[in-house]
Amino acid sequence: MKKLIAMLLALVMVLGLAACGGSSAPAATQAPAAADAAPAATEAAAPAAEGRVYYLNFKPEADGTMQELAKLYTETTGIPVKVVTAASGTYSDTLTAEMAKSEAPTIYNIGNMSGLADWDEYALDLTGTAVAGELTTNDFNLYNDAGELKAIGHCFESYGIIVNKALLEQAGHSIDEITDFASLKAVADDIHARSAELGFDAFSAPGLDGSSSWRFSGHLVSVPLAFEFAEDGITEQPAEIKGTYMDNFRSIWDLYITDTAADAKALMSSTGDESEAQFGKGEAVFYQNGTWEYSNLVEREDLGFMMNPDDLAMIPIYTGISGEENYGLSSGTENCWAVNSKVSEADQKASLDFLYWLVTDEVAAQKMVDTLGALPFKSAPASSNVFLADGNALLAEGKSNVSWAFNHTPNVDSWRATVVTALAAYSAAPSDAAWADVVSAVVDGWAYEYSVVNG
Repeated sequence: MKKLIAMLLALVMVLGLAACGGSSAPAATQAPAAADAAPAATEAAAPAAEGRVYYLNFKPEADGTMQELAKLYTETTGIPVKVVTAASGTYSDTLTAEMAKSEAPTIYNIGNMSGLADWDEYALDLTGTAVAGELTTNDFNLYNDAGELKAIGHCFESYGIIVNKALLEQAGHSIDEITDFASLKAVADDIHARSAELGFDAFSAPGLDGSSSWRFSGHLVSVPLAFEFAEDGITEQPAEIKGTYMDNFRSIWDLYITDTAADAKALMSSTGDESEAQFGKGEAVFYQNGTWEYSNLVEREDLGFMMNPDDLAMIPIYTGISGEENYGLSSGTENCWAVNSKVSEADQKASLDFLYWLVTDEVAAQKMVDTLGALPFKSAPASSNVFLADGNALLAEGKSNVSWAFNHTPNVDSWRATVVTALAAYSAAPSDAAWADVVSAVVDGWAYEYSVVNG
């Protein structure tokens, strides 16, 4: 199918060049002519505009914003911008169908390394482009085996440990104290030891009910796996894992089930709502969750609490792995811009200029942030979401990202269920033997589920 698409696109390109009498120089070596255009520039369009932009949008919730920005850009530059949004769950099929058309998408989404393997041939090398030069981190980008930048991660979500700074200070501590696992444990141990006096505990319940367990069987275990994968150079789903840092996973889990008011023997029935409420009502200082939880904490009065954004922060999940003080939050994305390498150079340039405008123009960048959250670009305004702002600040400080290793999990629901069962048994009666069962669930379970899926 890919070869057929390539032949059709090659023919279309030849005919297009013959009609135009050639094309402009590649945008990969040129910055946009109006990089700092102010909003007032919408009053006049450029009559000599060349090329077209066809943006195949991956996020349905961003359709309205992208349509609005497409119109604004066309009014500003004269470049026609078309935005088509694939229905949820249909992007891959829509992309394949649209790429076979004579006027194929010029900008499209590649979600992960597996997607890059499928579309590498159709993705322009973005190294040295103006939009790539605006990035504050390369951690969300997709690179092929040759080291070429094929897709730019343009927005991201993060998870870590949410902190109630007001309670932390009431307990006599500061968020600046916490820089690694040892300092996190020291603060949490002190708060737990004085919980009766303080009226609150360190951690909200690490519930293992289905509404909460994904925070640990997916997100928490992903932290030590991310360090293992980085150390071993793993960038796609491996058939086996080693469990190099499972002792570190045990350290943070022990902290969660010890420095809390929750009953470790009853975690299987402890829900996500309970954990959220404990934190939201000021009964706990720490709460593991993600940037998506922000609106629930500060805007949902119907939940029985509404927190002050100024009291909130998110810090990395520390586990005691060497060098962790140089890492930020656990962040990831499936939103990576690719530019079609098979369209004309004029279309490539128009598309690259449009992407640059999206992340540097004051109006466009603000709308992008309001819709997508955090954008890892120099000119992007800070998000009103405190947790996203914290993640961006850590990246800007030069902290490395802790990647989402859980994206590689084979037969994910079955694997996680086995891990949860083992964690619950260990929590109810901690012992080295019980932890060995957790390690087996993670490591041996991975190999088993991989074989189930792949034979």
